[in-house]
Amino acid sequence: MAGRPREFDREAALEAAMLLFWRKGYAAASMNDLCEAMGVRSPSLYAAFESKEALYLAAFEHYVATEAPPVWDRLGEGATAREGIANLLTAAAEILPKSRIAPAGCMAVLGAVSDDWPAPIARAVRKVRLEMLGNLRARIAAATASGELPAATDTEALSRLYLSVYEGMAIQAKDGATQAELSAVAKAAMAAWPGG
Repeated sequence: MAGRPREFDREAALEAAMLLFWRKGYAAASMNDLCEAMGVRSPSLYAAFESKEALYLAAFEHYVATEAPPVWDRLGEGATAREGIANLLTAAAEILPKSRIAPAGCMAVLGAVSDDWPAPIARAVRKVRLEMLGNLRARIAAATASGELPAATDTEALSRLYLSVYEGMAIQAKDGATQAELSAVAKAAMAAWPGG
């Protein structure tokens, strides 16, 4: 008697799709690549996700839920905003380089350099990058309000500076920068903090 067919594991499929899209990007990841990575046939993929676009959006949502917190949750750690941003950049230096499991870089940042995506994907990825900026802005604004930073601090410029550092670290990681090299970037960036 034949065994029951294996049930479709949506989380495992999303993880495999996420890793492939993260490594290759949206356009370069073919449906054959996706089916092979996910261990499913094309009809099963379409039945579960409807389209390549919908699959990317689900995989990206999975990325935000699973891969972003180990880096971005560090922003809230530390008694001061300076410590929080230093923690964020330190975590980025540790996590952004390629590992045995994950591709290098940040899926949300790497998406910024692609212009061949369907509009819903471009909007979703841009929304996450704007949330990153908003998180930095909130932490820096709180530091200004509490007196950690001078009242005259340009919160917007400082927020964009540190987001630019993070984004640059993600792209450098994609190009092969090591943890030590990215840690040096993080240290140099923190030297630019108002008041040293």
